Amino acid sequence: MGTVFSFDVRGGEPAAVQAALEEAIARLHRVDEVFSTYREDSQISRLVRGELTVEECDPEVAEVLELGAEAERVSDGWFSTRYEGQLDPTGIVKGWAAERAALHLAAAGASGVSVNGGGDVQLCGVPGPHRPWRVGVSDPLRPGSLAAVISAAGVDELAVATSGTAERGAHIVDPRTGRSAVTDLLAVTVVGPRLTWVDAWATAAFAMGSRAGLDWLESLPDVEALLVTAGDEVRCTGGLAQRLG
Repeated sequence: MGTVFSFDVRGGEPAAVQAALEEAIARLHRVDEVFSTYREDSQISRLVRGELTVEECDPEVAEVLELGAEAERVSDGWFSTRYEGQLDPTGIVKGWAAERAALHLAAAGASGVSVNGGGDVQLCGVPGPHRPWRVGVSDPLRPGSLAAVISAAGVDELAVATSGTAERGAHIVDPRTGRSAVTDLLAVTVVGPRLTWVDAWATAAFAMGSRAGLDWLESLPDVEALLVTAGDEVRCTGGLAQRLG
């Protein structure tokens, strides 16, 4: 998927957790094989060329396409699984894959799980007694500094995803124009229970811009967000303060 995944897994029966970790890693490699738009032989590439139908692909393809369609509906088209007129679900695959890996490890008995896929994180459980998971949010204007620290205190599952230009440049596309999103934002960090959705919402909100993006994020249930503008202004949803720490 063109990025690095890292795992922090605590507790559980060692043999069971190790087996689950190995399976989670194998699944990530399989996801890359199936969904990569850079592999000529991936199922997505073959689907785009008309060599396969969705029904002939792995069941996960239909699952991801349904998730992408739901993200597009909820965002009123600001999130899309198409790029330059062709099917491209990579905008939702990474978050979905990392979330699935974390839930798999938690189901195997791990008491604390953190799966980080290219800076987007799915958390389950706790890292230790009376210790919540904490995730630092990079400051896009001050490399090496943090804009905030998100705490998972009080919840069993939390995900944190950031979309912006600081790490990868202007890579986010406005689906309404097909060109790079013209926005006053440098970064959008979204917090919620599941990484599949917060990753998609961060991308959509970035394309919307700070005013429309913040209003839309405020309307979503169980979602909080932090937006940083090019003018060094920080805007937050009303409940974000409860997740800082």
